[in-house]
Amino acid sequence: MESNHNHIKLTSSEVAKLWGSYLSDSLGICTISYFLKDVEDPDIREVLEYASDLSKRHIEIITDIFKEEKFPIPVGFIDQDVNLNAARLFSDSLMLYYIQNMGMMGINSYSVALPSTARKDIREFYTNCMQSSMELFNRASNVLQEKGLFIRAPHLPYPAQVEFVHKQHFLAGWLGKQRPLTTTEVCFLFENLYRNSLGSALLTGFSQVAQSNEVRVYMARGAEIAKHHSAVFSKFLSESNIPTPMSWDLSPLASKEPIFSDKLLMFHTTALNNAGLGYYGASMGGTPRKDVFGAYARLMVEVGEFAADGANIMIDNAWLEKPPSAPDRKDLAMG
Repeated sequence: MESNHNHIKLTSSEVAKLWGSYLSDSLGICTISYFLKDVEDPDIREVLEYASDLSKRHIEIITDIFKEEKFPIPVGFIDQDVNLNAARLFSDSLMLYYIQNMGMMGINSYSVALPSTARKDIREFYTNCMQSSMELFNRASNVLQEKGLFIRAPHLPYPAQVEFVHKQHFLAGWLGKQRPLTTTEVCFLFENLYRNSLGSALLTGFSQVAQSNEVRVYMARGAEIAKHHSAVFSKFLSESNIPTPMSWDLSPLASKEPIFSDKLLMFHTTALNNAGLGYYGASMGGTPRKDVFGAYARLMVEVGEFAADGANIMIDNAWLEKPPSAPDRKDLAMG
């Protein structure tokens, strides 16, 4: 990528976003390389190859930027973090759902990264990242639809006319009769149900192939949390007589052969936790009904506690790569 910034130093926001992108893309390369080993459907393979090429290109660009700035290149994840000789664990359909979700997460993360960057070359990079993530999402979604795998959000009857809220009961929900869910609330419940169904399948598979007992137990716990959250979201939909979307057949295969390093599994789960917290926060902002709002708040606490326990495991095993930080001025002064 052409550089026209005249040696303007990276801001802390730019460093944070580039550093995080490097780790995420190095994770993506390892994960997708394993998928590509087993995928059978040529249409799904094409989408996986596109996703892999994107991540590799991102790594190249960020590496060039860091080298020019004489900034340490993160370790991230490398060939040793994935065993390409391991037996198959996931179905083609799960791989495709995973890549569609990867596109969604990319759109969200890059839309946050872009406004926090100042340098022209970094803005151009994240603009391209957002465009390619939208392309990835659309490619995966098109293949899902072509194969009859795309799960749509529930359909609701169109309103006969525009209405305004006149009663405080619109915000109620703790006790007594509850109003029907709004389309916005249904949208958030459906999307969180989808993500947790996918997360439960992934973590179940991870629990089978983790190498240490501590990580196996942690992954199994995460899978159960995701199942519990799915049940909560499904219950709210069914109570409003909204059909719960068809269940996804995402169960992993029976393999127990180690595939990914425990370090990679833990980081992958951390990324899912962070994304989940962000989605729940956005869901709360669009949820006036108090009981649904309160459910999100409770579930966020559960995810936060799970994430904190995961961070402790990573620290205890020296798997947590420290993000670039501000200098400790007091320590420097004492030294």
